Amino acid sequence: MSLPKDHAHMLPRRLVLALLAGLPLAACNARGPANVAAVDPDAAWYIGSMPDQPYDVPLVDRGRMDPKYRRQTVAYTGLEKPGTVVVDIDERFLYLVQEGGQAVRYGVGVGKLGFSWKGTATVGRKGVWPDWGPTAKMVSLNPDLPRLRKGGLDNPLGARALYLYQGGRDILFRIHGTNEPWSIGEQMSSGCVRMLNEDVVDLYNRVPVGTTVLVKRHGKYRV
Repeated sequence: MSLPKDHAHMLPRRLVLALLAGLPLAACNARGPANVAAVDPDAAWYIGSMPDQPYDVPLVDRGRMDPKYRRQTVAYTGLEKPGTVVVDIDERFLYLVQEGGQAVRYGVGVGKLGFSWKGTATVGRKGVWPDWGPTAKMVSLNPDLPRLRKGGLDNPLGARALYLYQGGRDILFRIHGTNEPWSIGEQMSSGCVRMLNEDVVDLYNRVPVGTTVLVKRHGKYRV
């Protein structure tokens, strides 16, 4: 759930929309999508869009990713009940346990060293194109951070967020989308678990409030 210090590193909303629409940024420039990608290499990560409200979800070119981080159904030998979400910080995977010894596996980005959390929680609430605000710790480290960023294509939480709770209390740990698809498989966030926007939409649709979430490191999720 990090906000880059260099805001220019994030895909500008106008650029994303222009790319996805397959139109030039300005008619007088006669600049097509290929040239847009040349101007901003980040734009090359996107190949289309998925209808959503109030914004369409930009779709990532998964050919640019390590194949193991693509969403897929895999064999699962864990003891968790179907419907449980298991996040493996070390492997950079999130599993949604299914019946029959299987799980839907998603590639994720995780917290950088010193920011990761492990333990057991529940999904306390869910958000669609949620607003973002920094934690007190994030502000202490970077006082210039904006105190609120409204939901949208350039929001660090992306298209969806699952808010984790313990004992009815928000623990400020999220599973959320990202506008930095190159960060999937990396350890670089401020502690939260980030997913491709299309993947977090898929997870959001499968997971109800009250779902158990286990976040483990070194094979253990108990603190």
